[in-house]
Amino acid sequence: MTENDVKSLKNILFIDIETVSQEPDFDLLNEPLKSLWLKKAGYLQSKEKEVLPDHLFYLNRASIYSEFGKIICIGVGGIVFDENLEPSLRVKMISGESEAEILKQFKRIVEKHKAGKNLLLCAHNGKEFDFPYICRRMLVNGISLPTILQISGKKPWEIKHIDTLDLWKFGDHKHYVSLELLITIFGIPDGETEVSGDQINELYYKEKNLLKIARYCADDVILLTQLYMKMNDWALINENNIEVLLK
Repeated sequence: MTENDVKSLKNILFIDIETVSQEPDFDLLNEPLKSLWLKKAGYLQSKEKEVLPDHLFYLNRASIYSEFGKIICIGVGGIVFDENLEPSLRVKMISGESEAEILKQFKRIVEKHKAGKNLLLCAHNGKEFDFPYICRRMLVNGISLPTILQISGKKPWEIKHIDTLDLWKFGDHKHYVSLELLITIFGIPDGETEVSGDQINELYYKEKNLLKIARYCADDVILLTQLYMKMNDWALINENNIEVLLK
């Protein structure tokens, strides 16, 4: 790894978000949102040829759409180096009941990062999910976007975002490839938290287990970082050099 590689890695924040439906039950939506969700759900079920009761389809799918979901956790990871240029990964979890406070904390982190204007954000499928979702929920919560998320009118090479899915496509835009699949084919050790994305709503609303969700999110940040290392032909970060701050 060259000194330029070290410099570039120190300027990257690896991120992942966890989202849930805005309400724990479809019937708790206000009437305008309920009506608008039914319109969207009707279109989606028709397109996908999947028919579920309204309340189940809402719980299964609403979290994916920023208009009907909300962010409950953001994981942020950064790489630091010791005097021997050995990398360590520090992962900070931002979670809680207040979406606005989560987003404000995330904004403070990116605005105060020592990389300044050289800061880069990296996520898997970030261009289609994490980055726009964060932007939309910030605006809904009345939070101005930090500079790094202000992409309107910018040329592609001016946008400081890295997407590992985009890197893997090599210009082929035919299909989605999950983070799970990529870490499997690259032989990257999986996370310890036995949670899947479709369990987040239940963990949040029924089990009230935000800590378990945060651990799952932290695992994804670690896997994302290791995948980026692999995709650049660098050695994986030693697991003994990975620290997670859950609170």
